Amino acid sequence: MHSFEAKIEKMKPAFEKIASNPYVSAIRDGFIAAMPIILFSSIFTLIAYVPNAWGFYWSKAIENALMLPYNYSMGLLALFVTATTAKNLTDYKNLNLPKVNQINPISVIMAAEISFFIVAVKTANGGVDLSFMGTKGLIAAYVVGLIVPNIYYFCVKNNVTINMPDQVPQNISQTFKDVFPMAFSVALFWVIELVLNGLFKANLSECVINLLSPLFSASDSYLGLSLIAGAMAFFWFVGVQGPSIVAPAVAAIESTNVDANQALLHAGKHAYHVLAINTQDYVMNMGGTGSTFVLAFIFLLLAKSKQNKAVGKASFIPVTFSVNEPILFGAPIIMNPVFFLPFVLTPIVNICMFKFFVTTLGMNSMVATMPWTIPAPIGIIVATGFAPLSFLYVALALILDVLIWLPFFRAYDDGILKEEQAKAAEELAMANSASVQEATTSASETTEETTVSANDTITQDTNVLVICAGGGTSGILAKALNKTAEERNLPLHAAARAYGQHNDIINDMDLVILAPQMDSMRGNLQKICDHNDIKLLTTTGKQYIELTRDADKAIRFVAENTH
Repeated sequence: MHSFEAKIEKMKPAFEKIASNPYVSAIRDGFIAAMPIILFSSIFTLIAYVPNAWGFYWSKAIENALMLPYNYSMGLLALFVTATTAKNLTDYKNLNLPKVNQINPISVIMAAEISFFIVAVKTANGGVDLSFMGTKGLIAAYVVGLIVPNIYYFCVKNNVTINMPDQVPQNISQTFKDVFPMAFSVALFWVIELVLNGLFKANLSECVINLLSPLFSASDSYLGLSLIAGAMAFFWFVGVQGPSIVAPAVAAIESTNVDANQALLHAGKHAYHVLAINTQDYVMNMGGTGSTFVLAFIFLLLAKSKQNKAVGKASFIPVTFSVNEPILFGAPIIMNPVFFLPFVLTPIVNICMFKFFVTTLGMNSMVATMPWTIPAPIGIIVATGFAPLSFLYVALALILDVLIWLPFFRAYDDGILKEEQAKAAEELAMANSASVQEATTSASETTEETTVSANDTITQDTNVLVICAGGGTSGILAKALNKTAEERNLPLHAAARAYGQHNDIINDMDLVILAPQMDSMRGNLQKICDHNDIKLLTTTGKQYIELTRDADKAIRFVAENTH
């Protein structure tokens, strides 16, 4: 067991380096920033086309009216992702520049969007073809969003600019400072577009799609889907948040497939593309990475040991909504050799069975994108447009997941139970009730004194930001801090964010707490905190879960680290 853990630890730094790469982060965070557009637009698709399953069809006028918001949101997704990706990479680049000589993010966004228009919009029949402004243009959007900030960085760092006299106001000087990098950016993609059109009669977006079409097909195969599901689980098992590595590589494919499935549904055809955003959320990661939905209930209902029963009680509600850190770190599951096989195998089984239902049985795949926090069994049914076979799939998946997890859980629980019994016997033999009671009283008084002391130390306004992978556990901890601070009249204010969505408020924070599942991002976040004179704290898995459960301990933790 120790040799297994040693091998896992040896691999971890390499995986963390991939996850924290600024370009991978910019793609991931840029796409996450656009998720509200995807969720919002899916509502209109569901309203417009799900009733078709029961033989009800809207009139063409109503259908067109319902799809109008979709066409001007999801239909322009790549344009928005160009901006968000460029902005995220610009923020990172600015960390390496003096505060008095920063890249103008607004100018970067404008240059990136102009460049994307050049490589995505086609003229056709006297008009324009905007089909590559949506999901089909996502990969080109990433290319533009990653190159433009680098052009700006080179120009700003090397002072490639139009120098204005000292008498010129700074805001006017900044305008001229942005002229060269914007001109270089637009000119580069203009030349690329001319060359590609001349050689292949296609724009950059078309060329990328044509080049990667074999990859799109391979990702929807049994092997491709299994590799994606298994990789996410494997990376998480070794302690690196799996989706942070895998998701940026497949996000464009998932979004494109959802769009294609919706087009097939609109045409009354079979929506057969398996890999989609909600396929990852609800099928591969049913109840969180590792498909732990049933595991939390197994801990709750079948555990013989007190420890595992307590883990089940604390985790079954969050896991139901795909926030599975309480069980991953509470059991623990992460880096626990007993659970390695089911943690990697269960997502693979789930996605292969889903592929079978779609490809062989003719069930519609995901035709909409719903929030990842919807309980997976419900999410699968809704996102497939209430496909009749989806009800059967959910039932079979839950049964199979129980059968996979149960024997490994039994072995682990028996071991914990024996440890508890041995410990109880030892305590009974060596301690009398009076000494135990005295020790307990003393510990209680010490805890109370510590709490009061900690409370007294928070005398100034303190803003705390808790960051995790999806905003789930960080929200639990932030709410606990705010509630306790309000009850005790403490000048403490806490907020929660998913990593990548923290840039809007981090500058106003005094303290940042980073959840252990995002430890691979510690280096990038440390740069941001150092840049803004903010203290960054990291926690172990066990410590973080304890903080989410114990408000007193969380308050003391903040108090001890703000002075």
